[in-house]
Amino acid sequence: MSAVMITRKATRKWEKLPGKNTFCCDGRVMMARQKGVFYLTLFLIVGTCSLFFAFECPYLAVHLSPAIPVFAVLLFVFVIAMLLRTSFSDPGVLPRALPEEANFIEMEIEAANGNVLAGQRPPPRIRNVQINNQIVKLKYCYTCKIFRPPRASHCSICDNCVDRFDHHCPWVGNCVGKRNYRYFYLFTLSLSLLTIYIFAFNIVHVVLRSVDSGFVNTLKETPGTVLEVLVCFFTIWSVVGLTGFHTYLISLNQTPMRTSPSTLGMDMSTSPFSFGPFRLKSTSGIEIFGPEIDGS
Repeated sequence: MSAVMITRKATRKWEKLPGKNTFCCDGRVMMARQKGVFYLTLFLIVGTCSLFFAFECPYLAVHLSPAIPVFAVLLFVFVIAMLLRTSFSDPGVLPRALPEEANFIEMEIEAANGNVLAGQRPPPRIRNVQINNQIVKLKYCYTCKIFRPPRASHCSICDNCVDRFDHHCPWVGNCVGKRNYRYFYLFTLSLSLLTIYIFAFNIVHVVLRSVDSGFVNTLKETPGTVLEVLVCFFTIWSVVGLTGFHTYLISLNQTPMRTSPSTLGMDMSTSPFSFGPFRLKSTSGIEIFGPEIDGS
């Protein structure tokens, strides 16, 4: 009598994630469902750099230095690597409460607030915690059935709560949060350098060739130069400005306005997360300020 062995494939956690994300490579790649703008970003970077390598680099390598195309290639590879790392990473999705946990929280809230009459709006669900001797209000997520940690937020596009949520960036096709923020910042920083680099050497290339061939003949011989200059010119203002803004936030250990002190129930002039411009301050540890649910 032979025993029949039945093997079942184990269900991974990402296969049960209720959010609106897409996965591939056995869950190693995680992106939002709307990826059209991400492909546009990839096309603009690859297309602009390809034109630069085809039209400007051969001339600049001979007449100036062969290090120019080498550095451009290294910078291009780093930009693409940081873009893909940001786009394919888990931004810091917070797991939703299990049914037992959700029922316990609901019972705890009902015990604190009492029964709400039909037609009346229930009071806000808030829990107080203490961070660096300051009281911070944690908001309840009705979708994930959890009290979100400080500076976490629910992304309406991906339908997930994300820890240290910065924003949902369609240009990278993913949310930007705790686990991929560093790669997003390195992407914007390196893209700023690459854009300025290509723009500057485009100008140098046109000036050098115009001395010998004339300005009009130079543009005819390198038709991609005009397109590169236009793309870089409009990209510089947005990307460099974004990089500067996030550099400022990093220096103070802050996130954008959605998690400013006022949204956390604190005075606008203070923040328990701020390092300050010239000093470091530990923000580790969150102390629960009483088990009660504040419904006021």
